[in-house]
Amino acid sequence: MMRNTARIAVAAAFCFTAAYAMAEPGTKDEQAACKPDVYRLCKDFIPVTEKIVSCLQENRNKLSPACRKVFRR
Repeated sequence: MMRNTARIAVAAAFCFTAAYAMAEPGTKDEQAACKPDVYRLCKDFIPVTEKIVSCLQENRNKLSPACRKVFRR
């Protein structure tokens, strides 16, 4: 039960993270591009979207090339 709740929270966070970062909803591909980076760098901030986005921005030099492209937009 707890795992399902966490998965739902993470999925919602990714949807809102892309929208917050780009001022429009991110595509599934864009969300998928940053998902590993969120787990690697910012998992302590899940499910707080604003904190995830801030964390990713603060760690921009550590982002995967795919996620870095998402944040350039």
